[in-house]
Amino acid sequence: MKLITAIIKPFKLDDLRTSLAELNIGGMTVTEVKGFGRQKGHAELYHGAEYMVDFLPKYKIEILVNTEDMDNIIDIIISSAQSGKIGDGKIWVTDVDKIVRIRTGEMNENAI
Repeated sequence: MKLITAIIKPFKLDDLRTSLAELNIGGMTVTEVKGFGRQKGHAELYHGAEYMVDFLPKYKIEILVNTEDMDNIIDIIISSAQSGKIGDGKIWVTDVDKIVRIRTGEMNENAI
C-alpha cells in the first residue's frame, strides 16, 4: 500500500478530482498549504505599494492506494496538474504499513 502525496496549483484541483473520479478512487484528502520552490514567490502591487509574496498558495493532495494502482494514479495527477510552467508542484510516494478504517475496523486493502 502507498500514500501518494502531491502539491499542485489551486486552479488544477477540479481537473484532478474529475480525472480521479473517473477511476472510482475511493477518496482523497485535500489541504490548503503555502510554500515555495524554484518559484521563490513573486512581487505584487497593492494600493500602489509593491510587496513580496514569499509563500504561494497550493493544495496538498493525499491518496491511499494499492501498490498496483500507484503508477496509473501518478500519471493521472501529472496529466491533470501539469501546466508546463514553473510551480506545477511535486509528487512523492510513501510506503504504508497498515491502514485501519475506524468505523468498521477493516484493515489494509479493505480499508482503502
